[in-house]
Amino acid sequence: MTDRVDDASLLHRAEALAAELRAHGRTMATAESCTGGWIAKVCTDLAGSSDWFDRGLVTYSNRAKAEALGVRAATIDRYGAVSEMVVAEMARGARSAAHVDYAVAVSGIAGPGGGRPDKPVGTVCFGWVGPDDEPETETVRFDGDRDAVRRRTVAYALDGLLERVSTRS
Repeated sequence: MTDRVDDASLLHRAEALAAELRAHGRTMATAESCTGGWIAKVCTDLAGSSDWFDRGLVTYSNRAKAEALGVRAATIDRYGAVSEMVVAEMARGARSAAHVDYAVAVSGIAGPGGGRPDKPVGTVCFGWVGPDDEPETETVRFDGDRDAVRRRTVAYALDGLLERVSTRS
């Protein structure tokens, strides 16, 4: 994903997701770290989003992840906040807290600092969970500055959720 993701592109993704959720009578929530609520913002930019969007939880700190989403301290200690294990727990926690059909979770290193050799700047972990309560996770590395990494994260999160809703509903 090398092209810049603009606001119109994000809105288009949210509209497609909204249509799919509405068509199947499904609802969603978000659990966000590196995007700071941007996925929820894009979803709620759409009029009528309360029909399918329940809530967005911004859990930037490890304490917030534990308190709001039930992420275990042992998981964070062992794997780090930017890990597939943590986003799986975040997604499951958001789905459970909101009593929704689907949830998406993201945690990453948007930069410009914070990267390490094993987790460089641009590393983002994604977690999606649906009605079966079995999270699916993926780690992606995006190039670009902080804004580009965050925009691409929002786009990827929405695309991944749309794919899951459309194939499972």
